[in-house]
Amino acid sequence: MRAITDSITIFALSSGRGRAGVAVIRVSGTGARDVLERLAGGVPEPRQAALRPLRDPQTDELLDQALVLFFAAPASFTGEDIAELHIHGGPAVLDGVISALGRMEGLRGAEPGEFARRAFANHKLDLTQAEGLADLIEAETQVQRRQALRQSGGDLRGLCEAWRDNVIHAAALVEAALDFSDEADVPALVEGQARPVVETLRASILRHLDDARKGERLREGLQVVLAGAANAGKSSLLNALSRRDAAIVSREPGTTRDVIEVHLDLGGYPVTLIDTAGLREASGEVEQEGMKRTFTRAGQADLVVWLIDGTDPQWQPPGGLTAQENNVLPVFNKADLAQCDDAHSDALSISAKTGEGLDSLIGLLAERAAEMMEAGEPAVVTRARQRLELEICRDALGAFLDGAPHELELRAEDLRVAARALGRVTGSVDVEDVLDRIFGDFCIGK
Repeated sequence: MRAITDSITIFALSSGRGRAGVAVIRVSGTGARDVLERLAGGVPEPRQAALRPLRDPQTDELLDQALVLFFAAPASFTGEDIAELHIHGGPAVLDGVISALGRMEGLRGAEPGEFARRAFANHKLDLTQAEGLADLIEAETQVQRRQALRQSGGDLRGLCEAWRDNVIHAAALVEAALDFSDEADVPALVEGQARPVVETLRASILRHLDDARKGERLREGLQVVLAGAANAGKSSLLNALSRRDAAIVSREPGTTRDVIEVHLDLGGYPVTLIDTAGLREASGEVEQEGMKRTFTRAGQADLVVWLIDGTDPQWQPPGGLTAQENNVLPVFNKADLAQCDDAHSDALSISAKTGEGLDSLIGLLAERAAEMMEAGEPAVVTRARQRLELEICRDALGAFLDGAPHELELRAEDLRVAARALGRVTGSVDVEDVLDRIFGDFCIGK
């Protein structure tokens, strides 16, 4: 991504492309006023919408009748002057206005995430809020939306700022002790004043890290693998739950050779349902590879639905199918065809063909998702990047507590490491290497 400079003004379509009643084009930078002067014939009062004709500055051709708004710096999303053009959403209108902007000197099209990156550079957002904003744009379920709103609203930022203040307070005590390192009671001073602050702080960070990664799970969706013997009905169940023919269904065993994924919203929780190859004595290399992938994905899954063929039950999954204990959900399929009465009490009875029991299965999957994603307090750690920095901080605080109190220089360095890690969470220090990756994931126009 290009470096941010005051001389460059950017523009982009900030609403969805395609036919619509209204499309919104956003312009940000020092040239935003000039854009309105040349395109709309004048700049309206800040934050007041005005109906203006838009004309091509080169040809004076009427492009559209539009609502235009102006947000003066620094009271705008990016902290720069911003113009918004609310035009009719037809392709010809949109292309005409975008083309006119593209020919204006000093303007260029925005890159993905460039508006948000400018907001970060101008201290309108910190990194956690920017990540929350990206998650809000990508949210597919109501629960994801709520978590993204908490993050973009500054939940993690507030925590990290409070934690960093405590680290700096403890560091100040140690630095002060360094000035009097020849005094006999200096170690006791560090132990008596700095240590309690660090102990309380580390306990708070540990509590938020010990959340079973529910924030990351909620962002990415619960990974649920459908596993079972060949012809147990896994593909039929996938199609029934997704309400479309996502997988090929056949009575011939071994039809599914590769992994098939479908994203679902179950009770507001995001779930990725994964159909896998049936487990049996493989007849060829391709089928063997498919079963190998079944074991791999099952070992990585949050939950494995072990599908039992009601006409030929295999009650117990093979050893090594999952990497976690208690994450196997037994489901008895083909209940409409079952001939045996030996149904296990812990197996939910369904029929993917007739729909019997599917509502109960969906409800059970939603309950499991709720347990794994929203048990207890709402998650504040939602990304692996955030977790890594908090783990570095946790370890540095542990080194402080475990280290010798009289080695003041080392204890001061422990606290500096902790403070830098917290600063990297919010982006206040040393984050240039991650900016392109974070903002590059945004859509153009945000």
